[in-house]
Amino acid sequence: MLKDNLIMLRNINGFSQEEIAEKIEISRQAYAKWESGATIPDIEKCKRLADVYGVSIDSLVKTETIDGAGTIPPAPKGKNIWGSVTINERGQLVIPKAVRVKFGLTGGQRLIVFSDDKEGIALVPAEIFEARMKDVIGYASAKSEE
Repeated sequence: MLKDNLIMLRNINGFSQEEIAEKIEISRQAYAKWESGATIPDIEKCKRLADVYGVSIDSLVKTETIDGAGTIPPAPKGKNIWGSVTINERGQLVIPKAVRVKFGLTGGQRLIVFSDDKEGIALVPAEIFEARMKDVIGYASAKSEE
């Protein structure tokens, strides 16, 4: 778990073991032992590692897997991978319960669907989107009056 995440994050970020060791003020040998699973860092070192990689301590120490993709690297702070959903034959999907709870989504709530031709889709509660649009329109109106 932790050792796999350390290896993935280090490689994704293009660091050597020595560079990471310097950043968190330990020896390269101590860091190498964490990646091999021979030892584990204390909580203070985990915090330093999480800060260097821009992830939470929680995501640093647990392993996430997705069907068909295998083990995935920890997501940056504030970003989440909630798992996968399957679109049924009627074109519907069920949003995982953890997501509904985290974002306070309830039955009958309107969501705005955004897309990027290369990246995919995103869902935003309509009330948040509408509030942001009012802010943008207000800002644009104020700018045009200046």
